[in-house]
Amino acid sequence: MKILVAGAGSVGRLVARDMTAAGHEVTIVDIKPEAMRVASVPEADWILGDACELSTLEAADADTTDAVVATTGDDKANLVISLLAKTEFGVPRVIARVSHQANGWLFDESWGVDVAVSTPQIMSEIIEEAISTGRLVRRMKFQSGASLYHGTVSADSPVTRKPLGRVALPPDIVIASVIRDGEPLFPATDMSVDAGDQLLFIVGRSAGADMAEVEALLS
Repeated sequence: MKILVAGAGSVGRLVARDMTAAGHEVTIVDIKPEAMRVASVPEADWILGDACELSTLEAADADTTDAVVATTGDDKANLVISLLAKTEFGVPRVIARVSHQANGWLFDESWGVDVAVSTPQIMSEIIEEAISTGRLVRRMKFQSGASLYHGTVSADSPVTRKPLGRVALPPDIVIASVIRDGEPLFPATDMSVDAGDQLLFIVGRSAGADMAEVEALLS
């Protein structure tokens, strides 16, 4: 897969290293000469230029790129990069970093963003997951408005040792998978839930009021 990373800061370099390690073909673009730390990700192609400019994206072969990841620390730049990638080059997947939470509402399909990522938000979710058995943690929001939630079943949960088919959930919430001992399992109706199991829920956009009900089942 060809991936274009716009922004060669610490976040962009981390993404590029992970993607090249996974075997993807990566190009990194940044406007600042001092950001050209080629030795930090030698497997990637590096381009000095402004990713907000069509000419730079053309030089980076954005028209044949499978995914663009806008990782600069400037929300305005990330939005422009996302919009150009989607509308001018038809990039299938556009992921954009949100630096300031107040701007998060802008990062949607109207600006060409398929997935918006907030680094502080991800860190908060990881911390919350580490300390919260019996609580739901939102892992991501889909373009449709639905969300993926993760929760760990506590020892005192009313669903422990209960078949999934007998677990009553609101109509706009479904169990997508059960993770047990690090392995994802299909949520068959006759599968019993164990304490410590991790459940992945797909939650509809209008299910906010129902989340407390689901948390009560886990805790």
